[in-house]
Amino acid sequence: MERRPALGYLLAASAAILWSLNGSLARFLLDDGLGAERLSQLRSLGSWLILVIALALLRPKLLRVERREIPALVFVGIAGLAFVHALYFVAIDRLQIGVALTIQYLAPLLILLWLRLAHGRRLAPALWGAVALSVLGCFFVVRAYEIDAVDGLGLLAALGSAVTFAIYIVGSERAGHRHEPVTTLVWAFGFATLFWALAAPWWSFPWEELGSLRNLALVAYVIVLGTLVPFVCMVAALRHVPAPRAAVVATLEPVLAAVLAWAIHDEKLAAVQLAGGAAVLLGVVWVQTHRPDVGAEAAPPLRAVR
Repeated sequence: MERRPALGYLLAASAAILWSLNGSLARFLLDDGLGAERLSQLRSLGSWLILVIALALLRPKLLRVERREIPALVFVGIAGLAFVHALYFVAIDRLQIGVALTIQYLAPLLILLWLRLAHGRRLAPALWGAVALSVLGCFFVVRAYEIDAVDGLGLLAALGSAVTFAIYIVGSERAGHRHEPVTTLVWAFGFATLFWALAAPWWSFPWEELGSLRNLALVAYVIVLGTLVPFVCMVAALRHVPAPRAAVVATLEPVLAAVLAWAIHDEKLAAVQLAGGAAVLLGVVWVQTHRPDVGAEAAPPLRAVR
């Protein structure tokens, strides 16, 4: 398949935009008493049901994968989708949200370190610079410097969420070169749904929190435009740009979330947050203006389990 970097960056930015809007709208559900883990459970189940029904009716061949590929899809679904949310929820329960977000968005740096240290890749200085700018910008956008105390378990959970976010990006890049994005995601969401069903059984789900038409509409939005569409966009983006570059573009999410919180929830933006947002934007532009070295930046192929 021919790589089209401009399309890849556009898809990754679209995913970041939709994820940021999802956060602002999901807050209404959380404020009404729906637990964050239950919302993630609904996101996984709803996305999986839509994909499996649509593909079964329209493109059943896209549901098929080889048996030897299933372990990798299990890993992406559980470690890359379910765990990233579960660990993030533990982190924000014990740390300030800004600190947790900043640590989670160390994922682009972790990907670069993994490629350099584990695989000996020589990566362009411009890529390191773009990652540094985006991480530093996130630090100021979410006001991570306003920290009172650090909880050890919360810190470990936040680091875990960064690792699992990196796993999702790299795993999706690998799978995306073998399958259509919807094929990767129907299996990944299926295994994430299974994880949540075991971690938080459905018979104890607080259905009463979804009693109003407003909340049902919000859930529908969160599932379709806040989860399914952006994840499809990101997996599709990874077919055109390497994982480190897609991860840098994903750091637009906290910047856009801060802007939307200002517009929707009337939260004020300080000058330092605006400066941080400018740094993230500069990092995203910087990474796009330098041609990717696919041989150095692409994730090495995964050996399938036979």
